[in-house]
Amino acid sequence: MKKKQSKKKIFKKKKNLSEKTAFSNLEKSSEKLIAPKRSTSGIPKYVADRMARRIFFTAGIPTIMGMSVFVVSYIIVTKNIAEIPPSSTIAISALFFLLGLAGLSFGILSASWDKEPGSLFGIENITMNIQRAKAAFKPASQNFEDNN
Repeated sequence: MKKKQSKKKIFKKKKNLSEKTAFSNLEKSSEKLIAPKRSTSGIPKYVADRMARRIFFTAGIPTIMGMSVFVVSYIIVTKNIAEIPPSSTIAISALFFLLGLAGLSFGILSASWDKEPGSLFGIENITMNIQRAKAAFKPASQNFEDNN
């Protein structure tokens, strides 16, 4: 029978560095890793703020109303004001939630990309913003088609 060979541990001698030297080396190495920021071609802040305001009104208000349908229905039924079938409550709530979903899309697509704000409803911006969205996804779909 063979004896198991023991593994010998090799200890390396640690370098004793002063605190100044250790931190200066750390700063030097972190400077090399930080790359300069590239300019992005994303949505400008003023456009994003405009979209957020539109989304609040066109999606937020119908969504809040969709949730309040349950509360109002509960109050009406518990106070014996009227008999409301649960299916009606769910249908009305679903209608408000769908309206909120449509408002989300409308709020994003109707925002003007100009520095000065556009019209109140922004209907004239929808076709232009749909074209921008298609153009943003076009390079990704072209790369996918090239790989296949």
